[in-house]
Amino acid sequence: MSEKTNAVKQRNDRYNKYVDTVTPKTSIIKALWHSFWIGGVTCMIGQGIGDILAYTVPSLSQDMVANITAMILVTVAILLTGLGFYDVIARQGGAGSFLPITGFANAMASASMEFKTEGLIFGTSAKLFTVVGPVIVNGVVWSTLAGLINLWILGAF
Repeated sequence: MSEKTNAVKQRNDRYNKYVDTVTPKTSIIKALWHSFWIGGVTCMIGQGIGDILAYTVPSLSQDMVANITAMILVTVAILLTGLGFYDVIARQGGAGSFLPITGFANAMASASMEFKTEGLIFGTSAKLFTVVGPVIVNGVVWSTLAGLINLWILGAF
């Protein structure tokens, strides 16, 4: 082995040791538990909001109750993001905090807040769509594909 290759290998070894010392150690079981209960509590809160709406306004259809519940959850998530509380929840909850609809709202609000110094149009408004755009495109593409597969399996073609 050449001297240069040996020096590179030693440098890489030192770097890997450094990375190992500064990388936080996490327990997979603990992380899964936190994701499970944070996501579960979020979903229970959503179910509670829906149940309260259905009980207090019985004339609302199930679809309308679901839509209003989603709007309330999104609004609360955006407020928690703006006040800085959602980050605390996300640090503990991991995937349990970003898989429900509240995580999508947090991603939108965070992107919007990060670029507010660039102005209302090119900062706040435009950065909302950096998150929303890929989600909508993927949603349309994959739901179309799933629909076509479903039609093919059911023999509609």
